[in-house]
Amino acid sequence: MIKILSALFLPCLLVMLFSRVTYNNVVGLVLTVALITASAYKGYTHTNLLIIVDALSLTVGFWLSKRMMKRTSKSA
Repeated sequence: MIKILSALFLPCLLVMLFSRVTYNNVVGLVLTVALITASAYKGYTHTNLLIIVDALSLTVGFWLSKRMMKRTSKSA
């Protein structure tokens, strides 16, 4: 249960954080995918459900970071 909840929120937050730090939402997505790939390689992702939840969270995070970057560039 804890792994599913963390897979639901952490990738989304990481994409947004990396996008904010690098000022590029694609770089934020790539960095987050690299982290998730490394954790899957180490054996922390056991089921297909976790992979699907990670992918969903990555998609939502990319969408939110895109909105955030668009709003930030309009106000500047």
